[in-house]
Amino acid sequence: MITKAPVAMPPDSSREAENPVVEHKTQLVEYLAAGCKSPELFSLGAEQEMFVFSGDDYYPAEYDGPEPGIKALLERLGKYGWNLIFENDHPVALRRDACSITLEPGGQVELSGAPLKNAHLVWGETQSYHRELASLADELGLSFLAIGHQPKHSRQQIPWMPKQRYEIMRAWMPQRGSLGLDMMQRTSGIQVNVDFSSESDMVKKFRVALALQPVASALFANSPFDLGRLNGYKSYRSKIWENTDPDRCGSLPFAFESGMGFERYTDYALDVPMYFVHREGSYLDASGLSFRDFMDGRLSILPGQRPLLTDWANHLSTLFPQVRLKQYLEMRGADAGDAISRVPALTALWAGILYDPQSLDAAWDRVGDWTLEERYSLESGVAKHGFGTTFRNGKVQELALWMLELAQQGLERRNIPNEDGADESLYLLPLQKAAETGQTFAEDLERRYSDQWRENIDTALAAMCKETFS
Repeated sequence: MITKAPVAMPPDSSREAENPVVEHKTQLVEYLAAGCKSPELFSLGAEQEMFVFSGDDYYPAEYDGPEPGIKALLERLGKYGWNLIFENDHPVALRRDACSITLEPGGQVELSGAPLKNAHLVWGETQSYHRELASLADELGLSFLAIGHQPKHSRQQIPWMPKQRYEIMRAWMPQRGSLGLDMMQRTSGIQVNVDFSSESDMVKKFRVALALQPVASALFANSPFDLGRLNGYKSYRSKIWENTDPDRCGSLPFAFESGMGFERYTDYALDVPMYFVHREGSYLDASGLSFRDFMDGRLSILPGQRPLLTDWANHLSTLFPQVRLKQYLEMRGADAGDAISRVPALTALWAGILYDPQSLDAAWDRVGDWTLEERYSLESGVAKHGFGTTFRNGKVQELALWMLELAQQGLERRNIPNEDGADESLYLLPLQKAAETGQTFAEDLERRYSDQWRENIDTALAAMCKETFS
């Protein structure tokens, strides 16, 4: 772990203009506000994580062991035009145009897609990415699985990726929550990022997305296994996030209070303890320290120095609420699953609600009077019961069907056709099927585990991996 700050480099005027020293809170607020853009420039950015297994026994892939692993995967992807990014001489990420592939702490590979105009393009991007991974799977003896929680292996069986920031987080996490390390090593999710046109537009989208995030979690619930057996949850990943770090996770009740805006979120972020500061290619351990002190030049590991704007961007990335504000909004409530269908489905779901004014207004009309206690109950209930969670006088299944109807209506009004003339609502079909039957994706896995896989997790793991690119 890094304990000594590197020597400061001489100032460069052009670099300072792009990455100024932060002297006032106003700069932090303006950074968030700079995300505002005209609706015609709105885009959708999808992110997807997958577990990687090695060999015929489907063991978590090492970074660089006797068998080809994560390092070899990153290096071989270079033939598709991906450029390697190194940390301490270790390849840890890839970049190609506006896309990147990064590593989560336990070796989960994550594609952060390009900002795209519609769900059709997200579907195409996902297909292309899967073709590249599939072409290397047999060559390297690797298997891939998109599921919300590691089905079989314990934390002790999962290797850590060689990234300095993860060393810092690994030491800090157990001090703040009982399942933080499980979140890092044993969960995978999918998310979509959406734009806003103004502060008021951001606030409305933020509130609607926060209120409905548990319903989306039910629609994508896909983590019923833990340590080789059923765990009694539909979204165990959601349960883990509830017990990760109360300082930086959750559903942000202040977002529903008067005065919510860029400055209010800035104040929240300033009050979240730091993890690290990045200087000269190294990560300095700042865990538990205050960004406010940093702004005053009183950070103990960098005395007399003030943050750069990139330090603020990095700090924002270490906050993990259900919906996260950067210069866009991130929808973070969905378990990973069958990426070819569910990544565009998640994209279409939120585009249909948040990018259509009528659907957005209708959503706020319904969720605007939900109480803090109701939102908490909804969040915790969905992790355990999925569609069967009770809410007011009904079930989450009814909320899910209503949410899908709003999304479909919004997508029909967007009216963006693919080559066959179908609009984006076609990607909602797997979600519609799940909601109509009242059976989450997790319950489908539970059924197959009992009937088809004879309650054998090795059989289940092999079958699920083989289906990833089928």
